[in-house]
Amino acid sequence: MNIHQLKNDIIDYSREIGIDKIGFTTADPFLTLKNRLYQQRELGYQSGFEEKDIEKRTNPSLLLDDAQSIIAIALAYPAKLKERPENVKGSRRGSFSRASWGLDYHDILRDRLRKLEAFILERVPDARLKSMVDTGELADKAVAERAGLGHVGKNTILITKEFGTYVYLGEMLTNIPFPPDEPIEDLCGTCNLCVEKCPSGALVQGGQLNAQKCIAYLTQTKGFVPEPYRKKIGNRVYGCDTCQAVCPYNRGIDFHFHEEMEPDPEKVKPKLIDLLNMTNRTFKETFGYMAGSWRGKKPLQRNAIIALGNYKDETAIDPLIDCLMKDTRPVIRGTAAWALGEIALNASSANVEKIVEALQRALKNDDEPEVQKEIKKALRNAENAKERVKELET
Repeated sequence: MNIHQLKNDIIDYSREIGIDKIGFTTADPFLTLKNRLYQQRELGYQSGFEEKDIEKRTNPSLLLDDAQSIIAIALAYPAKLKERPENVKGSRRGSFSRASWGLDYHDILRDRLRKLEAFILERVPDARLKSMVDTGELADKAVAERAGLGHVGKNTILITKEFGTYVYLGEMLTNIPFPPDEPIEDLCGTCNLCVEKCPSGALVQGGQLNAQKCIAYLTQTKGFVPEPYRKKIGNRVYGCDTCQAVCPYNRGIDFHFHEEMEPDPEKVKPKLIDLLNMTNRTFKETFGYMAGSWRGKKPLQRNAIIALGNYKDETAIDPLIDCLMKDTRPVIRGTAAWALGEIALNASSANVEKIVEALQRALKNDDEPEVQKEIKKALRNAENAKERVKELET
């Protein structure tokens, strides 16, 4: 078997099946990454979504016997909507990050990796292969970086010279000893925009992320969003693109290579009030094919409520009162109370009265301690707003 020819054949075939970048590296342990991950754990910076066994994340031989090489792939995804739906008062919209546009990228990359596996096994029937995407044990970005696809920037995301950071990553472990490609040198230089512009200060320094403060992570949690981060969420329903949007390598970048990645504007910029009353069935039918649906509807509904509070849109008062009074989930009721308290700050006299009355009623009827705490804080906001309105009217 001519390894060099096989490698070239794989590269050619990868282009035929819609893989935008491919690289090869050794299956040696990722020692620098290993040290960094242990440090992250000690600092409490991990999200909890990643593989917990750091040894498995950094030692490919624990995942495949006689692992010799890793093939890394990247697919570019769109950065801009061809049509942007109107976002107006009374019909406010939320936002899904670009990584959740179109069909779930896990399915797209698994399809490409399956085709690549079949191609290799036709030529090397006894080859051992193990593919993974995102939720696998290996750290995709570290593999892609060492395989020469790009460089992990200060925003902790892989930057490619051709496609910026808007790429999905996957990899395949194999016992075939492919010649490795050369890694790319640092692409960031003195640029520090992503660190400076991070909404929550989650990029504590170039290349180090405190996931517990990251807006993208917070939009995926299921509990209450800590109050200091609620305003920073803005209108984000899922994910956050700020550290990518400001990256100079993404200036003017917008690739529409893959039909299944094309976003439906009505779904990636959904009407927030419509999200509040969705049944599980409607949610799955509407968003089930998107990567951003993986945590279910509750986090997205909670984020929609936060966004409505941030918009201070008075047309959302009645739907939010319904959430406060009728929803069985404490997180939804408590977040609705917070949003009503925020809206009261800019509301008309009649609407402030309505909010105060609703919050007072909810305080009497809701015995969940966390919800009560949110109601009391919101009530203080609303009552202060009521006093201000009275002063302005006299």
